[in-house]
Amino acid sequence: MVTLKDIAEQVQKSVTTVSRALAGCSDVSPETIRLVQTTAKEMGYVPNSIAQRLQKKVTDTIGIVVPYSAKGYGEPFFSELLAGIGREASEQGLDLLVAYAKRENELSLYKKLVNGRRVDGFVISRTLCHDERIDYLSSIDFPFASFGMVEGKQDFPFVEEDSDYAMACVVDHLAGKGHTRIACIAPPLSVMFSAVRLRAVRKHMELIGLSLPSEMVCIGSFDQKDGFMQTQKLLDLPHPPTAIICFNDSIAFGAINAGKERGLSIGTDLAITGFDDVPMAELYRPPLTTVHQPIADIGSLVTKLLIKAIQEKHPTYRAKADGIENMQIILCPTLIIRESS
Repeated sequence: MVTLKDIAEQVQKSVTTVSRALAGCSDVSPETIRLVQTTAKEMGYVPNSIAQRLQKKVTDTIGIVVPYSAKGYGEPFFSELLAGIGREASEQGLDLLVAYAKRENELSLYKKLVNGRRVDGFVISRTLCHDERIDYLSSIDFPFASFGMVEGKQDFPFVEEDSDYAMACVVDHLAGKGHTRIACIAPPLSVMFSAVRLRAVRKHMELIGLSLPSEMVCIGSFDQKDGFMQTQKLLDLPHPPTAIICFNDSIAFGAINAGKERGLSIGTDLAITGFDDVPMAELYRPPLTTVHQPIADIGSLVTKLLIKAIQEKHPTYRAKADGIENMQIILCPTLIIRESS
């Protein structure tokens, strides 16, 4: 491997001069810069990126920590989100570190990555109502950006969809089809989006004179299997629902399967809606009515917010978040009506 010392001997300059010439520093003459850079290219010199990163005090790497317990990271939603994050990171010349941790060890992994200077910042997804990850990173002023808000705190970079508006659209659609016995299947209410969407469903049902009894609310997990099991429970009620609002598409796919297993016609006997509009939603049978949000684009947008936050600490950071002005972004989702409702 060609070193700075090899180049210095070839051009008869000091190692310091060669290093500064390769960096294009203004205190080195243009002639010396041309000589050193041409010689380095001819000799096949490859910069030591690790040494450069240590010198700059940055890693050119962003991170995301995935909890083992979150089955949701196997969902199509997270495949899309990670694709968007990875795409933006790649286009900006950054690496993406995806680390895995058990839920109880998750915060300790954040601390390990921070203390080890492994990443320049974190993308956080599936925020909790009271999120210790955000509390920790805020307390040490370490860059991060999230897809999702938390309760009572909005002074950090985030992208969020307007769940209140989305649920109003879903409730109005189902009520407009004549449904009065409407149920919900939600992930744990410690998850921010789940709590917000349930509050929004209750509010908008009350506004149009409908109630949401406790037996019509099922709290479970994030996946298709759970959607299937929770729908079976709902259909076993003395007065089962005629419509089910699922808080993500994977849950809705399971609900559709449970309804079909009971011999129900989905969209006629039982209406089902989802949330996210993953690619499979349009191809499912029947095609799923769902709330559309551009997941991959959101991943890219959150990454830009993170880069902007890193830039504020490191003004010479190689990646740039041009065009980003607002650090808190609320998106307006769209209800896509298909045959399942």
